[in-house]
Amino acid sequence: VDIAYREVAARLDSDGPASVDEDGRLHLAALKAEPDPPSLVDLRRRVEAMVPEIDLPELVLEVMSWVPGFVESFTHVSGNGARVADLGLSVAGVLCANAMNVGFKPVTSPGVVALTRDRLHHVEQNYVRSETLAAANVELIKAQAWIELAHLWGGGLLASVDGMRFVVPVRTIHARPNSKYFGRKRGITWLNMLNDQSAGLSAKVVSGTPRDTLNFIDVVQLQQGGKVPEAIITDTGSYSDIVFGLVHLICKQYRPQLANLPDQRLWRFDTRADYGPLDQAARGRIDTDKITTHWEDMCRVAVSINACEVSAHDVTRMISRDGNPTPLGQGIAHYGRIFKTLHILRLADNEPYRREGKAQANLGEGRHDLARRIYHGKKGEMTRTYYEGMEDQLSALGLVLNCTVLWNTFYTSR
Repeated sequence: VDIAYREVAARLDSDGPASVDEDGRLHLAALKAEPDPPSLVDLRRRVEAMVPEIDLPELVLEVMSWVPGFVESFTHVSGNGARVADLGLSVAGVLCANAMNVGFKPVTSPGVVALTRDRLHHVEQNYVRSETLAAANVELIKAQAWIELAHLWGGGLLASVDGMRFVVPVRTIHARPNSKYFGRKRGITWLNMLNDQSAGLSAKVVSGTPRDTLNFIDVVQLQQGGKVPEAIITDTGSYSDIVFGLVHLICKQYRPQLANLPDQRLWRFDTRADYGPLDQAARGRIDTDKITTHWEDMCRVAVSINACEVSAHDVTRMISRDGNPTPLGQGIAHYGRIFKTLHILRLADNEPYRREGKAQANLGEGRHDLARRIYHGKKGEMTRTYYEGMEDQLSALGLVLNCTVLWNTFYTSR
């Protein structure tokens, strides 16, 4: 921390993106968009012209033909090896009906046994559930990671977590009000994690629009398949000192997009050190005694979260009651302030670091735009009343999104 302060202070000048005002607060200029070079614009135009047009159900079936383990992941709920004829076609119908939020009527075909309403209901009840949806998603993540173009996008070690809002017009205990997002109705948030290869790794449904700090670590821990990301990017809503500490305790980097940087306090160990223009900004002191006193308990918490023995959501609420951290919470918060300070200093001093985080956040927004286009039926609202039904429908949406990304990546690479 001391070295980082001195290096940033030495490079701090009026020409850079970071500056310090008269009150000693650190400011960071907004990033300016870099224009696409003409060669990239031309390449994008020509590639888009060559990629074939296809209906969404046909896309899902084509991806199934590429990834044999996809259909094999949908096993019977009884645990035996029973499999109906043309199971892949029925599964595709169920997935598309749920992902597009249109019900079974548009995807049924009376002349095709695999697409009758009775067959689709049977497959949904006995084959399509949270365990099989997760297993099928693992196969798609593997297939995406094999494509050379995806390797050029990233190594799979960077991921972002963001939420997508859905209005719930029906009466249910699993929706909460928020006039900004839901008007006079209630709604839910679909938190999902996306890596830098554009693969959706995991997701969780939460009621209303709670602060992401209480839930995003659980989304990270829900991942099955693919490389485990080393760095997690979120928006400002996921920020807190305790979350910084918890994320780094489970051996991951935490990189929230911090808004209103002048309001972020910087922390130091040595109150007598002189950090020049950053001296006043570094007005907080990290209490090492609080960290060492609770270090063993902090490690136990980290192991429990990493082993999924306890929810990070419950831990965060337990160690921070009504905004007042418990002694253990204070130890985790002071530990987190080490990494929060390093993160802010790097934001101020390293433009590629900022651009990487912004690009990954934009990738997540693009995924949500695609999800809204696919999930178009019933005005894009969630009409399930039970939590399991909401999770299964949005898991189907996530699966179809990964199918779409894989299909586009494959043909773009060609």
